[in-house]
Amino acid sequence: MHQLYPQVTHHYRYELNKDMHVAAAHFIPHKAAGSCANVHGHTYIVNVTIAGDELDESGFLVNFQTVKKLVHGKLDHTLLNDHNDWFDRHDPNRFPTTEVVARTIYETIQRYLDTLPHKPKCLQVFVRETPTSYVVYRPKAGER
Repeated sequence: MHQLYPQVTHHYRYELNKDMHVAAAHFIPHKAAGSCANVHGHTYIVNVTIAGDELDESGFLVNFQTVKKLVHGKLDHTLLNDHNDWFDRHDPNRFPTTEVVARTIYETIQRYLDTLPHKPKCLQVFVRETPTSYVVYRPKAGER
């Protein structure tokens, strides 16, 4: 699983990266999706980059297990379209495309990080769908 990922320039002291394999199926409910409108699966490679200046009371920026639970624990071995809280077959901005998967993982992780007193930030989410296709989602500078 060793990968090289695009780097985010930042000013934080600590940077955490968590890699995960997520085996999941999906379909894109739109005529422009071609054969991707049919149910099909991928073994996604997901990398989440989190940064911050302070560690929590246990010495973690964020516990790796928590990050895995938020993503892998939710999506692995599922049909992404069934996650109505993440995706919506009637809203193109919420179809389970790789772009939307990356953005939704970011939103989920950042929502959790916002509850922590030391306020780490999710800087990017990398989602590789196939060996030749991937998406990187990063919030705009003012959103970090």
